[in-house]
Amino acid sequence: MKYIVSTGALLKVKTDWLVVAVSSGKTLNGLDGLEASSQKMIEEVLATGDLKEKAGSTLVLRLVPGLQAKRLMLVSTGKKDQLSEKEFRSFHTAVLAGLRGSAAKSATISLAGVAVDGRSTDWLCKQMVLNSEYVDYQYDTTKQQPAGPALRQITFVAEARKQLNAATAAVAQAQAIGKGVAFARELGNLPGNICTPNFLAKSARELARKSPKLTVKIVDEKEMRLLKMGSFLSVSAGSAEPAKMIIFEYKGAPKAQKPHALVGKGVTFDSGGISIKAGGGMDEMKFDMCGAASVFGAMASLVELAPKMNVVGIVGAVENMPSSTATKPGDVVTSMSGKTIEVLNTDAEGRLVLCDLLTYVERFKPQSVIDIATLTGACVVALGGPATGMFANDDDLAEQLTASGEASGDRVWRMPLWDDYQDSLDTPFADIANVGGRAAGSITAACFLSRFAKEYRWAHLDIAGSAWISGGVKKGSTGRPVGLLVDYLLQQAD
Repeated sequence: MKYIVSTGALLKVKTDWLVVAVSSGKTLNGLDGLEASSQKMIEEVLATGDLKEKAGSTLVLRLVPGLQAKRLMLVSTGKKDQLSEKEFRSFHTAVLAGLRGSAAKSATISLAGVAVDGRSTDWLCKQMVLNSEYVDYQYDTTKQQPAGPALRQITFVAEARKQLNAATAAVAQAQAIGKGVAFARELGNLPGNICTPNFLAKSARELARKSPKLTVKIVDEKEMRLLKMGSFLSVSAGSAEPAKMIIFEYKGAPKAQKPHALVGKGVTFDSGGISIKAGGGMDEMKFDMCGAASVFGAMASLVELAPKMNVVGIVGAVENMPSSTATKPGDVVTSMSGKTIEVLNTDAEGRLVLCDLLTYVERFKPQSVIDIATLTGACVVALGGPATGMFANDDDLAEQLTASGEASGDRVWRMPLWDDYQDSLDTPFADIANVGGRAAGSITAACFLSRFAKEYRWAHLDIAGSAWISGGVKKGSTGRPVGLLVDYLLQQAD
């Protein structure tokens, strides 16, 4: 999709669709100078009440005299002078629904009368591009007849020329983030027989070829054994697919500058292992690598944005399967840190992968480490889909991630990481058990990881509820939290 930010009279715009905001059910914004007959006609249409006052209600008029646009879409902004962020999303979603339901190739959206409390014009443009890119993505890799979008260009008309530079920069940033989100969604949506650990390794090499600032190293199981990553390898023990550790290094600043690090869980299919899952919905366990996908997506966005900073991305790619060689409940494995772990449940495998990655990342002496994982069903119960569960051992890092979540619309909610919960991981047979009891499952999982992340500022994002949408025709990866991660990284670069 091509995006343009401009100013000027709407009457002269040649476009398939012209989108104009209507305030309080009757105030037409931005159509100054419209000829009297057309103005009267529109006022009479609005007086009928066909355009509801609820934000996002739409009404389409064709071939309005005095306009060069083929269609005029009137969109209600509601009864108030300013929209809430939720109302703004409803407003823009309605616009996109109308555009995608037609054969239009171009659209112009006037920002006159579109105001969100506390938000600037460049924020409006950024959110509309991100939303457009999200809607524009269609999974068709394993379909016979791919369907391409008809819409090719969207122009945003700002009210003042002084808004152009910031808005244009915001649009470019949003496009880069949108590409990263789409990349993460594509990896997440691919079936497990295609998106294997080896496939992720190949995808990493392809991504690294796009920029001299990005390098990638693939660590195989032989080298992992030399590194004594016994916890990670215990997950791949039952699968014919060999595990891979994928290490990205984005070098946009001098070597002396310490990097920020992203660590992603990449279980390309999770059967549960010997602690096998129930059959219903097991197909969705291909999404258990969405943490890894978000690292790929963030790296893809960094390649586009080229910030002056250093970033390390580490992905643990593995398949969790039952077999005669699989790890069994009650087995004790030794992690890279030297800590021994009693595996009470082989379906709590993500933390067994991540703990070795969190030990490995120490060698980069990172400024901060964020791990991202579809870790626990308990987090889905606690927060559902709107918010990602966040745990952190540093208050400043937690506040920065919360702020980036609000700015990007990819929100997080901080959960407790108190010592009170650590005792549930005690076991008489090892240094630590890989699961606690039924209570506070997402918290005890984070407590497990915290024992391997004591050497740096660390946050854990449990995306089990936010990484994908379950069931029906809307089922699929969301690409979260790529937007949050990129916003956080850009703030550190600034």
